[in-house]
Amino acid sequence: DYPIEVSFLPRSTAVMDEDLIRTKVSLIPETVQEIRVVDIVGLDKQADGGTHVRSTKEVGTFRVVKTESKGKGNKRLRVEIG
Repeated sequence: DYPIEVSFLPRSTAVMDEDLIRTKVSLIPETVQEIRVVDIVGLDKQADGGTHVRSTKEVGTFRVVKTESKGKGNKRLRVEIG
């Protein structure tokens, strides 16, 4: 069970954060000056505008149904929940 924390950073701070650089903060339109950051504490931190649970415990069990290569050292997992 990992807690999930949401915070907001000024764009100028977000583009300097090494954890967020790989999420391509630079692709977010320049008009967006405040970046929403979702941190799965101890696991991953990303710039993200999606809907999230408060902790990973809320998701329950899941099964990986597909993996995709997203470049060197990056993978995307497709999962089924429940």
